[in-house]
Amino acid sequence: MTHTFSLHKIDSSERFDFSPAEYSRFKFGDEAVARKFGSQLARAFIRDYLSKAPITQQIVVISSPYSFIPTATFALKNYFVAVLNRWLAENHLPVVQETKVHRTITYKEDYGELNAEQRINLISNDRFHIDRAFLEGKTLVFLDDIRITGSHEKMIVKMAEQYELQNRMFLLYFAELVNGAIHPNVENYLNYYSVKSIFDLEPIIRSGHFFINTRIVKYLLNYEPSAFRVFMDGQGEAFLNTVYDMAIGNGYHTIEAYRGNLNHIKKQLAANPSKKII
Repeated sequence: MTHTFSLHKIDSSERFDFSPAEYSRFKFGDEAVARKFGSQLARAFIRDYLSKAPITQQIVVISSPYSFIPTATFALKNYFVAVLNRWLAENHLPVVQETKVHRTITYKEDYGELNAEQRINLISNDRFHIDRAFLEGKTLVFLDDIRITGSHEKMIVKMAEQYELQNRMFLLYFAELVNGAIHPNVENYLNYYSVKSIFDLEPIIRSGHFFINTRIVKYLLNYEPSAFRVFMDGQGEAFLNTVYDMAIGNGYHTIEAYRGNLNHIKKQLAANPSKKII
């Protein structure tokens, strides 16, 4: 049995019942917004489902698929779990377990700019993997920040069929596009609402509540080289090392379009011994 739930419904390309500015900052690593969104989604899930029919099975919460660098949804997931666990504990129910959907392919394309056909063509080359034995007899809650065309959801359902999962599943989203007349690239309108250039990242990174994710790493590595160098030359040791290690962990050093900017970070670290890990 599969249930799909979204907290916010997008029926207009101009009016939203959540803040596009906050959503954009969330997508680029503002953990304070992730806390707000994750908490709101958990409270809605409790209100609309658990308070009416508590789940006595073990619940497993699963963030959107990733390889090495977590997605923005991962930060949202952390606060979703925190709110949900408090409710479960107060109601004498098992607290949440977590696991991961592994994905095998990383790509350079900006997913939010693609139409429905392009999205499914791109993602259909990917493979999702999960630990079937760990999930047996448990209720699964898959989290994602937004549902636009349902292509990721199709891959999750396909994975469930391939692994012959018999679990009760919830597919939860912070927001969902419900107006088919709106082009899917409304996602990028939201993604970049607060980030018009690389320099708009500065207040997010220096906010004291920054959580690195796939989007910001790809955005940096794909940026125009001269502006990228100016921006990165102003960043501190911890940020440089984190971006570099995350990029390598996701295999971005093998992508030609990212190589120049990634090599610049490598040179920065080599030129300043205090910024080296080893």
